[in-house]
This record gives sequence, structure tokens and C-alpha cells, in this order.
Amino acid sequence: MKEQVYRDPRPAEAFDHFHRRAREHRPAGVYELIRVLVTVYAYLFFRLRPVAAENVPSTGPLIIAPNHFSFLDHFFVGAGIRRKVRFMAKSQLFSGPLQHVYKYGGVFPVRRGVADEETFITARRLLEDGEVLGMYCEGGRSRTGELAEKARPGIGRLALESGAAIVPVAIYGSSRVRNWKKLQFPKVTVAYGEPFAFERVEKPTRMQTQAAADAIFDEIKALYAEFEQSGRRGVIARAREQRRLPA
Repeated sequence: MKEQVYRDPRPAEAFDHFHRRAREHRPAGVYELIRVLVTVYAYLFFRLRPVAAENVPSTGPLIIAPNHFSFLDHFFVGAGIRRKVRFMAKSQLFSGPLQHVYKYGGVFPVRRGVADEETFITARRLLEDGEVLGMYCEGGRSRTGELAEKARPGIGRLALESGAAIVPVAIYGSSRVRNWKKLQFPKVTVAYGEPFAFERVEKPTRMQTQAAADAIFDEIKALYAEFEQSGRRGVIARAREQRRLPA
């Protein structure tokens, strides 16, 4: 397994055009093309099953907050819902031919290991425009196959500054997605939790942002724990039963 590279040697100015594109334009047709292709791939090979996707509000600013094991998690989360999800991705991915896919697909960069204020400006702009932002509580991918011990404060900061609704998401099975090279395709399930929001805080403190991030991560952990306790079939069966119950 390759070691993760956290610092990008390129200056912040190298990414200005990516942020400008993300702030001023909706994702181009490449978003739908990639979503269709990867969704077919995910359903056929990984037997993807979205659970409780109806929890995702159909309008308004929204933060989708999943756990993160695989490079395909972006696509697993987006495949089960109709709304377009704008993800941030590590700046190292914005090079070579793929940078154009990310740029026109609505993705924007984050320079890890530094205080990247431009990323927060872009994220807030998208939420102000009523879009859906995808952000991982853990920051980068977990390399152990287990949830991280602690959330990163960035998601808490955005949640407090924007007051946007948050939908916690548990992705189960994607920790073994890299086994596809061995022709092993695990079943992947994505459970969408109930939306909630924090009272808006204009300039939250570090303690407040960490507390909010921890609260979001606790919701993700609770959803993930259901998979560990009941398995994929149990979670799907419970979701079906809840839909049958009268309001």
C-alpha cells in the first residue's frame, strides 16, 4: 500500500482556477456521464444498495458526511441520491488528464497539511447557493479498515458557519474495495441517516468546531454500528420495515 502524501509542493495559486470554476459553475455533463458509468459498475460488481436515501432533503443547502475507506466512496454516496454532490478532494489528484474530469465534474481541491482557507471559501459559497457538499469527517481515507478515532474539525466549522442541514452516512463494505484486483468484489451498502443542523455561529471557536465535528461523527458511528451488529441484510430489512410503519 502506498504511503499517503499530505503536502502538495505547488503554491496555493496553482489551484485558483479550480476554485473559480467550482464557485461560478455547476458541474458540467461529465458529472452525469461519470455517475451513470460508475453507478452501473457499482451496482453490478459491488451490488451497491442505498438504504434510507429518502432522508436526503430534495432542496436546500446540505452537507453529506460519510465515513471514508475507498477512493470509490464519492461515487457510492452519489449513486443512491438524485442531487449532485460537490466533493472536495486532495490537491494531489488535480494533475494530469484527470484534473479536467475533476474540474468540470464539480470537484474542488483541498491542500492537506496547510491552512487552506480557499477550500472553506469555496465550500461556503456552494452551501450559500443551496448545493450539496460532500465532506468526510475523518479527513482522508482510513488505511486500517476501521473508523478513525476522532473527527477532524473542518466539517464542524462548515456546519456551524453555514447552519446547513447535515446527513450522516455510513458506507459499509468499501474497506475491501481495493480487493477488486484479486477479482474479489465486496458488497457495499450506503445508509443515509436523518438530517439535523446546528444553530449558526458566525465565528466558531476551535472547541466549538471540534465539538460539532465529534457530534456528526457520533451519528456516523451509530449508523455504522448497526451494520456491525445486524449485518447488511439486517439493516436493509429494518429500513424496509420502518417504511411500512404508519406515520
